Amino acid sequence: MTDSAASGVQVPDDLVQVGYVSGAFGIVGGLRVTPFSVDADALLKVKTWWLDKPAQRSVSVRTVKLHGGDVVATLVGMRDRNEAEALKGAGVFVARSEFPKLEEGEFYWSDLIGLDAVNLEGEALGKVTDMMHNGAQSILRITPAAEEGAPDAKVSERLVPFVDQFVKTVDLGAKKITLDWGLDY
Repeated sequence: MTDSAASGVQVPDDLVQVGYVSGAFGIVGGLRVTPFSVDADALLKVKTWWLDKPAQRSVSVRTVKLHGGDVVATLVGMRDRNEAEALKGAGVFVARSEFPKLEEGEFYWSDLIGLDAVNLEGEALGKVTDMMHNGAQSILRITPAAEEGAPDAKVSERLVPFVDQFVKTVDLGAKKITLDWGLDY
């Protein structure tokens, strides 16, 4: 495995966490990685990952495949199960610039998180703070801004299916998503 400091490799400034090491796999030092997205494209197609344990460093992926809902991988230089076990809990990052290209109208979850959500009337619904999958579709988790005059008031999150019926436009440049969703839903 390569240590970024020792090898002189510069840590990319566009790293996105795409999963975490949930344990070892097999006896020869394979890793079990729990991905943050259902399809795990970035983990399956990018050959350089960055791990944050024991320190931020790059690793070269030798083999990778889906196994159930997880990704299993072997890394160049990893020799045994003990080395793999020592990485349990490590965050797995990939440079955003290395993500596979998407078709028109497709988005990575990491691109949607942080967008301001408004409805068709222009009313602010909040900010996309997370994504999840319910088996049928992706779900936007929107956290409304605290209402003026009541900053400590408990504000309920909105869960909006990421489907054409509700998602009208996504403007990554303007950091805005327009939804057919009422304030009272």
